[in-house]
Amino acid sequence: MKAVIFDMDGVIIDSEPIHLEVDIQTMKDLDCNISKEELNKYVGTTNEYMFTDIKNRYKINKSIEEIISYRVEIAKRKIIKSDLEPIEGIRELLKDLKNKNIPAAIASSSPRDFIEVVVSKFRLNDYFSYIVSGEEVANGKPAPDVYIETAKKLGIPPKDCIVIEDSKNGVLAAKAASMNCIGFQNINSGDQDLSKADFIVKSIAEIRIT
Repeated sequence: MKAVIFDMDGVIIDSEPIHLEVDIQTMKDLDCNISKEELNKYVGTTNEYMFTDIKNRYKINKSIEEIISYRVEIAKRKIIKSDLEPIEGIRELLKDLKNKNIPAAIASSSPRDFIEVVVSKFRLNDYFSYIVSGEEVANGKPAPDVYIETAKKLGIPPKDCIVIEDSKNGVLAAKAASMNCIGFQNINSGDQDLSKADFIVKSIAEIRIT
């Protein structure tokens, strides 16, 4: 193992409840009544994928760009104002990787500006060699594109990378990229099927990188 690639939402920060709240608010503002259970199936996917599907199903008149822009600005404001801290064990794991000269990167379905808000808020910039957004590649998770692109930027073969994911879509993406994957059971990420992961942990503190 030569690199560790982190999903962000639900792995670095426990932001899935905020995303769910923002998604429900966005849908409400668009006069669209959608359940929490229905939204859970989109965990780990890009905004473009999620809102394209919802727009088509619920016949929403706004453009995808307008919906996403509106939603992302709400989410950024909530994160900035929140008292969230990184998930327990994340800072320690990142410090351990840095001490061992093992590069770390973020491969998230969130937009780059949202990822950068999170990384800056928690002063994690120095720990990540690269940040890649799912909106910067052709296909979002569960397609492997974002993980393959991150491996390219790191200059490390996918087989030598390990991914930490909390969603079914993310695990499928990592495995499709021929990477090892640790599934993190985050209860706030909904009822996610992590069975395709190579290992499953209930706490980030359980992860030991050697």
